[in-house]
Amino acid sequence: MNHHFSRRMNNAHKSFIREILKVGENPSVISFAGGLPNPDLFPIKEIQEACNKVLTTGGADALQYSTTEGYLPLREYIAGRYLKRFGLTVDPAEILITNGSQQGLDLLGKIFIDEGDNLIIEQPGYLGAIQAFTAYTPNFFPVPLNEDGIDIATFSETVATAKAKFFYCVPNFQNPSGITYTKECREQVARILDKSDTLLIEDDPYGELRFIGEPSPTFRSYLGTKAIILGTFSKIVVPSFRLGWVYAPKRIMEKLIIAKQGTDLHTNYFSQKIVSQYLQDYNIDDHIEKIKVVYKKHRDTMIRMIEQHFPSEIEYTKPEGGMFLWVTLPAGLTSMALFERALTKDVAFVPGNPFFVNTKGNNTLRLNYSNANEEMIEKGIKKLGEAIKELITSQAKTLCPA
Repeated sequence: MNHHFSRRMNNAHKSFIREILKVGENPSVISFAGGLPNPDLFPIKEIQEACNKVLTTGGADALQYSTTEGYLPLREYIAGRYLKRFGLTVDPAEILITNGSQQGLDLLGKIFIDEGDNLIIEQPGYLGAIQAFTAYTPNFFPVPLNEDGIDIATFSETVATAKAKFFYCVPNFQNPSGITYTKECREQVARILDKSDTLLIEDDPYGELRFIGEPSPTFRSYLGTKAIILGTFSKIVVPSFRLGWVYAPKRIMEKLIIAKQGTDLHTNYFSQKIVSQYLQDYNIDDHIEKIKVVYKKHRDTMIRMIEQHFPSEIEYTKPEGGMFLWVTLPAGLTSMALFERALTKDVAFVPGNPFFVNTKGNNTLRLNYSNANEEMIEKGIKKLGEAIKELITSQAKTLCPA
């Protein structure tokens, strides 16, 4: 009886990562699969105090319906954050509070994408964005990433030929690769887009989690109103509140508000007020510093263990922040075969295939270092290295049987 469903749902699939996360629920499995913040760093006491204050000082209001745009003091805080981080003067009316940045992606897909429209994305690209946009049946034009960001030659050619509605990117500690666009790469991207009708959507969930090097400018600084920015509190406060935002020019914001009103009227008002109270009472920069110290230790441990236990022909990124690094296996090996072998050793990761919109990526994988302590990382990477070596040996025997 599939004829009852829309064509878009017949083409939709479950999140591969969400299915893999079920494996990680087994306490015996060391999981590098999820993109999860470290729960040991959640400000539980502070959130509890903020919650009590919200209920005590204005509980009835906090439990009522609210405006679609979101709680004004929270939007004012976000606007002030952009001024502090990038020197951008932002009108709070250009901020829409969403149910995580994932809803922001869906709303942007809803207002921009008609069936058959062309979109430019990174390769590998963020799976959540691929899923959100796929529902609106576009044509994806993937452009490969280099160590310094998007491949400029391919990007320039793609912008000229695809006539895309927008280019979606995660320029800071990209998910899944961990790669960050250099300042020079950003300037080149901006120059190319400035001569076209293609908008840019910058997804920035990890930008404040830099623990090596200097912060990079946002594309809004280069492209003005041709750039739309997505942000979230999930990585710097807590994820369960599902509080994100879209920062967009008012002509686009009008359409986003209409789309959101047809979806859920407004984002959880109680959560908005709690987070706003928390941000008012505590210094978020102090909390972010704690996160960065821990994540850098985890990242350094993972890289050190990779150097010790992975074969020398394995390639991997060395992120300057964020939560992920990217591994490329030698040609001929598949990450799915490695995944199955690693599971027998109680280690999980995300094979790279879901981050591609074509058939490439079979020999790649993503590792998360934020949600495992150093002991788990040492043990898990050692086991993963053993699995890789076993896979290489098995392949050699297959190709050259005795």
